[in-house]
Amino acid sequence: MHEYETVIGLEVHVELLTDTKLFCGCSTAFGAEPNTQVCPICLGLPGGTLPLLNKKAAEFTIKAALALNCEIAPKIAFDRKNYFYADLPKGFQISQYFYPMGRNGYIEFLVNGKTKRVGIHQLHLEEDTGKLSHIGDDIISSPSSRVDFNRAGVPLMEIVSEPDIRSAEEARLFLQKLRSIIRYLDISDCKMEEGSMRCDANISIRPVGSTEFGKKTELKNMNSFRSVYRGIEYEAERQRSVVLSGESVIPETRHWDEAKGVTRAMRSKLVSADYRCFPDPNIPPYPVTEEWIQEIKKTIPELPDERYKRLTEEHDLPSSTAEVLTSSKELADFYDAVLSVHNEPKTVSNWIVSEYLGLLNAAGMDITESKITPAGLGKLLQSIAKGEISGKIGKTVFEEMFNTGEDPALIIEKKGLKQISDTDTLSRIISAVLAANPQSIEDYRKGKKRAMGFLVGQIMKETKGQANPQLVNKLLMEELNK
Repeated sequence: MHEYETVIGLEVHVELLTDTKLFCGCSTAFGAEPNTQVCPICLGLPGGTLPLLNKKAAEFTIKAALALNCEIAPKIAFDRKNYFYADLPKGFQISQYFYPMGRNGYIEFLVNGKTKRVGIHQLHLEEDTGKLSHIGDDIISSPSSRVDFNRAGVPLMEIVSEPDIRSAEEARLFLQKLRSIIRYLDISDCKMEEGSMRCDANISIRPVGSTEFGKKTELKNMNSFRSVYRGIEYEAERQRSVVLSGESVIPETRHWDEAKGVTRAMRSKLVSADYRCFPDPNIPPYPVTEEWIQEIKKTIPELPDERYKRLTEEHDLPSSTAEVLTSSKELADFYDAVLSVHNEPKTVSNWIVSEYLGLLNAAGMDITESKITPAGLGKLLQSIAKGEISGKIGKTVFEEMFNTGEDPALIIEKKGLKQISDTDTLSRIISAVLAANPQSIEDYRKGKKRAMGFLVGQIMKETKGQANPQLVNKLLMEELNK
């Protein structure tokens, strides 16, 4: 079963964060009542106003093309992609066939500690279609469907990879890196559960060492990273079984059934010629000047790879920690903001990766939903650094901050958690603990070092964990060595 390798190319559709649609003034807000955000233009009704390009959508697409290392087209031009489907009211989709916005780019990401480069064949701008709601269990068995045209005409960016991906895991990592870059650019929220990021996979297999491509299938209906991984794994294995049984893979579009964990045939696979593309006569070409490109380039923020390099080289963070922090723009921004209050990169990163992400994961929350502020965590870490509270108490305070959003100083004061660092007070407590545990003193002097830990524990118990542990160890050692 290992004499064949899997060859995968991804087609990723990303809805852009514009207020209005690509060629009309209808709202793009998610969640509105069906068919309430429509007009004659996005419904394809005859007559009325001609389509007018949303400039912001074009700028967002050029911005993404630059971030993905693409060559930028000299002009913005649109074509009609002709096909019939119930969610396409005009009978054609306005897309970019002859002049995609970007070509020949690439994305790099880590796979088992090694850098993998996947080429971007092209990146283009097009209008989204309507959304079908199938009556019944799924699209294949459904007796009927309803269509909502609110999504029709929403600016959609399609990123087409080269067939450089060799496994379901590489596909998942590619998608995660692509989503991270797009969210850093702040041009889409990439919420797969809302359909603002969708992925189709072209999958084939071939003998190891061969340079010829096998017959491919296109896999649809993968609405999460888990679906992408499972769908590709299943389809690649299905194709291996077909070939090993002496049959041929049928080029077709297949549906991923998430509930049953299988792919099923939907329809035969179309090729480019089937769409009969031609330039849209209603939308004149628009030049892309070098000045405009440079203006857009200035708006590109520090991207994940640049941030990763800064965190590993300037802040001396481990690569695994830097990878976690830079995987999300919100998390990376949070780290930088905490650092502006408490400039200790390793301490800050450890608290975010271990404590903060632990609480977020346990609560099933995203960082954008959290009550913790960068200033709040920075103040907490300063309190620990100054010896006002111990690290252990700091974790207790942090959990309270997570639940309530209160300022750490207020929690420390309200709950009486301030660390005891007064020498006289600690000396009295140490003397009392030693008087109550003569056997432990004798054990320590006989070389049983565990006795020291027991005595420290008793002192911390007496002070309800508020004693300064470094000072306790120092004073206790002095008493035991007298």
